[in-house]
Amino acid sequence: MAASASITRAARGGRGARERILQAAEKLFYTHGIHATGVAALMEAAHVSTRTFYVHFPTKNALVEEYLRRFESENPLAAEAVLERSDLTPVQRLLAIFDPPESDSPTPFRGCPFHNAVVEGAGELPEVARLAQRHKEAFRDRLVATAAQAGAAHPESLGRQLAVIFEGANALAASCDDTEAFTDARRAAKTLLDVALTAAPNE
Repeated sequence: MAASASITRAARGGRGARERILQAAEKLFYTHGIHATGVAALMEAAHVSTRTFYVHFPTKNALVEEYLRRFESENPLAAEAVLERSDLTPVQRLLAIFDPPESDSPTPFRGCPFHNAVVEGAGELPEVARLAQRHKEAFRDRLVATAAQAGAAHPESLGRQLAVIFEGANALAASCDDTEAFTDARRAAKTLLDVALTAAPNE
């Protein structure tokens, strides 16, 4: 009996607790929103005690910040990961960011977690806003670099325009729960790419 109780305590706290909290945050924050997800729901989903939760994350805001940082390190967003694929040409990578998300989940499409966090923060979470700004600027810069690799004329301008189209498609798809917006965005992006590549100087 004592051994069983010890195993139960280990499963609910201790080793692995931080990871379980982060996994719970990833699911609940994205599905239900940050404000709608209370600490009690996070603890229940992660199977940790109040004490264990606050040992790892002194505040809920600290958890929100770490939840976002994970998308930059351990769990990159699909559209950003595709820019690193070596099996695609630069042009193919630029168009692939507009591939509609694939999911069998009945959960509505929620869009970009960084965008959502900033909107929910409403100016009250400055560190979250800073993380989101840094992330968006880095994504835009990667688009610019990929446009340059593709040989586009004026890659800076093209990369920034593709970023605007992508962010708009993400927001529209989330607002309407309709990922067809990405298909329309891809057509617009291809038009821009065709013009940029045609205007590129011949080597």
